[in-house]
Amino acid sequence: MKSHIEERAATVAQYILNNNTTVRQTAKAFGVSKSTIHKDVTERLKEINPELAEKVQVVLDNNKSERHMRGGMATKLKYLKEKM
Repeated sequence: MKSHIEERAATVAQYILNNNTTVRQTAKAFGVSKSTIHKDVTERLKEINPELAEKVQVVLDNNKSERHMRGGMATKLKYLKEKM
């Protein structure tokens, strides 16, 4: 694997852990696609640093379990804004 990709995967993982961000938020911060971020932290990182990959997976699993609540709040806010 190319060194800049490995470096990006490690940097992205640290960013997710430090800021407790979603894949979408992380992709926006790094200026890459969600697919790239997801592949970096779920596939590439396992080869580079398995321990770090496990820590990031905990954050990703937590984000996934909360996803439906964030979506519901976004919808609620959307309709509240339209009502006003």
